[in-house]
Amino acid sequence: MTPRHPLTPGRAGAASAALALVLASAATGSPVSAAGSEGADVPQGTVAYRSVARFTTAGKPRDLMLHPDSKKLYVGSDDLPDTADVNESGLHVLDPVDGKVRSTVGQAPGPTGTLGRRAVRQLLAPLPGDGAVFSYPLRGIGTAKDGDAAAAGAWVPGAAVTHATAGLTPSTVLVAQGPVLSEVDIATAAVKRSVTLEGGDGFAVDAARGTVWFTDIGNRRMYRIDAATFKVTATVELPAGEGFGGFTEVDPETGAVWVGLDSSVVVHDATGKRLGTLRGSGSDVPRAAGFDTTTHEAFVVWQDAGDTSQPGSDNDGTLTVHRTRDLQEAVKPVVLPGVHVQLGSAAVAVEPGGATVFVSDPVAGSIIRLERATSPRVIRGPADRSVAAGAEVSLTAEAEGTPRPTVAWQVSTDAGRTWQAVAGATAPTYTFTAALSDSGRRYRAEFSNDVGVVRTAAATLTVTIADTTTGGSGGGSTTTGGTGGTGPTGPAGSAGSTAGGSDGGSGGAGGSDSRSDASGTSGTSGTPGSVGGGSAGATVGGGDHTAPHGGTLASTGVAVGSLAGSAVVLTAAGWVLMRRARSRTTG
Repeated sequence: MTPRHPLTPGRAGAASAALALVLASAATGSPVSAAGSEGADVPQGTVAYRSVARFTTAGKPRDLMLHPDSKKLYVGSDDLPDTADVNESGLHVLDPVDGKVRSTVGQAPGPTGTLGRRAVRQLLAPLPGDGAVFSYPLRGIGTAKDGDAAAAGAWVPGAAVTHATAGLTPSTVLVAQGPVLSEVDIATAAVKRSVTLEGGDGFAVDAARGTVWFTDIGNRRMYRIDAATFKVTATVELPAGEGFGGFTEVDPETGAVWVGLDSSVVVHDATGKRLGTLRGSGSDVPRAAGFDTTTHEAFVVWQDAGDTSQPGSDNDGTLTVHRTRDLQEAVKPVVLPGVHVQLGSAAVAVEPGGATVFVSDPVAGSIIRLERATSPRVIRGPADRSVAAGAEVSLTAEAEGTPRPTVAWQVSTDAGRTWQAVAGATAPTYTFTAALSDSGRRYRAEFSNDVGVVRTAAATLTVTIADTTTGGSGGGSTTTGGTGGTGPTGPAGSAGSTAGGSDGGSGGAGGSDSRSDASGTSGTSGTPGSVGGGSAGATVGGGDHTAPHGGTLASTGVAVGSLAGSAVVLTAAGWVLMRRARSRTTG
């Protein structure tokens, strides 16, 4: 029997992580560079699936459905043979996050209407708001929702139902009873119309295009049935093989028909034209498929043959994910340990967007929850920077991925040939004070999660010597005092004087001296020094006017200014005394 594995909308999935890669300095505030990376063990943004949980709360699962409205996980189950004291068959309603059972509907009507414990083999369609339409052995069509004490149901007349799916209208389902395909009313199980084929195993409905595709594995063909007339409109030949079928599913987006056939999947477009063939690994056989129209991907469950004497049998199954536009693998195959076909076919259900995938394992009596993960992808990378010694540098990193990537900062002291982890730098932002010894070092952030590792492009840090020049009391810029002018010739042996500007203070006034030095050459008069820091001190006296730095005459501007002022006062006082003496003599 070919199981149907409907995929219905569910909760949105993946979280994404954000940490920023920005190299910044309080000294310069330069902008960051564009995104970049230096290396990775897998391509950035690589998608993978990882098993995160196994639910063992729903007996032997035969089919799965995520309800589009209530977001609950519905499970159709058989009884587990090794639990004789408990009958787990029925319709189980689970929390899709942790697998906790919300309720179990185990009772459904038999052919005479008597309630009894019934296994649920296929989930056919969701009910509005909550609940499911399902089929149960041998000819039952039932409905139930979370919390119901028992299911409503009716029995289809005729032979045992071998396959069923959602119908062409909300009030009907389609059932196969061997090669007979019928449209059946859900509430009464009355047959509305039917068509008999040469042979048949399973089928799928393309509601958007009004087509039913019925596979006949024995005759290696497919029949295309027009939904309006319920007549065969085309026959498509399938590849020759061993005559073992797995599933028939239609991609609701493109109308392509995917058929599990022996150890391969054969894909035809909506008109029946062959698009390609997918093959599994070893002795794996395809047993379930589903589609996500958000990611445009097909999910195929391959079960191992379960016979270790066969070449390639390892007892493990596989989940593969393919792009529906070109059939290429979108994700690295995921190993499903112990999933083989000996105790029944698996089922699959996918959240829209592919954030979560559920795969039933009839061997273990469990449901595997797999989550979509992506390797880190750098959002922004660092830029080369130049800062002064003592400035604070902050490194912040940004990358996205699922699960959220962790970050570790690394430094290289040999131009990127080798890298070492920066001790303790595992937060999104790494801040330190730049020293001269850091100049030339390279820094990068390494992001990692379950899927892979990626490193940002390196940034080179240049550290310069800090400017320690400071101004004087005036707070202005450095200026140089004026040069003394030439004074008149004075008496022999007199000492000349000059007064220069101050360094950082007010410059003294330069005055001329009428006394000549030993050579008879007058001293130079000092020009008043400017106010502000950095002007040179003046020299005083004739002859050699230069004194050693730090000496009495070549002192700071304030000291020289004071001496210059004193000299002016003394000179003026002498001139007054001489005037008075001359006056007395004259008188």
